Amino acid sequence: MRGFRVLVVDDSRTARQVLVSAMASLGSGTCDEAADGAEALKRFASSEYDLVVTDVHMPRLDGLKLIHHIRSGARHARVPILVVTTDRTEAERARALGAGASAFLSKPVEPEDVSRAAASLLAAPA
Repeated sequence: MRGFRVLVVDDSRTARQVLVSAMASLGSGTCDEAADGAEALKRFASSEYDLVVTDVHMPRLDGLKLIHHIRSGARHARVPILVVTTDRTEAERARALGAGASAFLSKPVEPEDVSRAAASLLAAPA
């Protein structure tokens, strides 16, 4: 897989490092990072992404609101979104998928699971 751009959004620096590392295993892509949804929206204003990997629980603008903003704009509405969060409940999974997430993983996650989910989303037709 080559030439992809991923935006990793999580308020935990450690979690971002794990997620970026998982993306690096996919090949020659690039990853940008954001500490919350508000910072992610600023990055979206000036960049194009092939995938967003986001947490749900973050300050300022949480992941569900971020998904809503992404899905409501025509420019990025079809970008796949992988939610990786600490909430393991079926209700949270349903809320994320209902908001427009493309896939959902619960933390703690193995980097291989993140890589596999990301590769599947990147390979899917837009």
